[in-house]
Amino acid sequence: MTKKYFTALVNYNNWTDAMIMEWLNQIGEEQWTLTISSSFSSVRETAVHMVSAKKIWIDFWNKETDPVYLSTTFQGTREDLIKVWERSSVDLQMVIENYPEEEYMDPITFIYPNGKQGQMIFWETFLHFINHATYHRGQLVTLLRQTGFTNFSNTDLATYFINIGI
Repeated sequence: MTKKYFTALVNYNNWTDAMIMEWLNQIGEEQWTLTISSSFSSVRETAVHMVSAKKIWIDFWNKETDPVYLSTTFQGTREDLIKVWERSSVDLQMVIENYPEEEYMDPITFIYPNGKQGQMIFWETFLHFINHATYHRGQLVTLLRQTGFTNFSNTDLATYFINIGI
C-alpha cells in the first residue's frame, strides 16, 4: 500500500461524491424524502448515512477524542448535508495527504454505532471505507431511479482512471 494508491482512491471517492451531490441538487423535496424499502428508508437517509460514515472515519483516523456519528444528530436540510459532505471531502483529502505512510500498518481504534469498540489496521479501515462508500453509492442510484431521477453519470472506477485519474 502506497500513498499514491491511497490518494488515487481518495480522489476517486471524492469525484464520485461530487457527482452524487450534483444529482441530489437536481431532485425535488419529494424525491429526497420519499419512503422506499432499502437499507435506509429514503434517498435522504442513505445520503446522511454515507456522509456520516465518511465523517466518522475521518474522526477515527484523526484520533478525535469524542467522535459523534452525524446520522445520530443531523436534522438539517439537503443543502446543509451537501455542505458537510463537501467539507468532509476536503478533510478526507487532507487526512490521506498527511497520513504518514509508515503508519499504514498501525491500529486504528473505532467505535461502532452500537457503542462497542473495535480495532483494525489503518489500511484495512481505509479500504473498508472505500468499499462501504461504493456499496451505498449503488444503493443510492437504485433509490434515485425509484424516485424517477434519470440524469446519472458513470461513477465506475474504470471510467475515473481512463478519463480523469492518474
